[in-house]
Amino acid sequence: MSTYEELSSKLKSALGLKGSPVAVKLVRTRDEIPAGVPEIGEKVRHCEMVQKARGGDVFYATKEKHACAGGAGALGIMETPEKVLNGEFYFGLGDFGSKGAAKRTTGSITRVDEEHVATLYAPLEKAAFKPDVVVIIGNPRQMMRIAKANIFAMGGRNYADFSGIQSICADAVAEVYMTGEPNFTLGCMGSRKNAKIADDEMIVGLPAERVPEIVEALEKSAQK
Repeated sequence: MSTYEELSSKLKSALGLKGSPVAVKLVRTRDEIPAGVPEIGEKVRHCEMVQKARGGDVFYATKEKHACAGGAGALGIMETPEKVLNGEFYFGLGDFGSKGAAKRTTGSITRVDEEHVATLYAPLEKAAFKPDVVVIIGNPRQMMRIAKANIFAMGGRNYADFSGIQSICADAVAEVYMTGEPNFTLGCMGSRKNAKIADDEMIVGLPAERVPEIVEALEKSAQK
């Protein structure tokens, strides 16, 4: 069984990633937080936290440290505000042509159906905990390699379920956590503006338990 350090190294090598794959855990009780892991000092968005871990930081965040209520709501860290649920917030931003269109979209976004006290983040190679989801940010070619690795053993099709909002929280973590299936997403204005997701980058969330088989498939198809 490969360690998280080995899996991260193999992912970076096979894909040529700029940063680390990010281990994300939804924490039910504080006992699940490894000793010595600090709470993030500043109040930022989940997508920004993923970027910080991509760059090497290890930390956890309670709801008081989550700056985006929509993202925190999708992850089960707090109640999703009514203005987000009914579409009023995104309609007000000009993201939709009507409040009804906004509500139909926000009503279809996957949200974790359990309460959690914190989110826990680390670059995969530094994870001293069992992650729920591994988030990878990369370019379209790297995403293509992951998509091919996902169906290497069993075949089939890859599916991407997204709407252009709540990409790194709902699409890449909440949906993957709830379905147990990888999900590709194109990012959103919030993650590109606040977390500095580059114009040529996409995101995929992988169920942590699927990462070893995806790494194995990447290695077997590395020269093709």
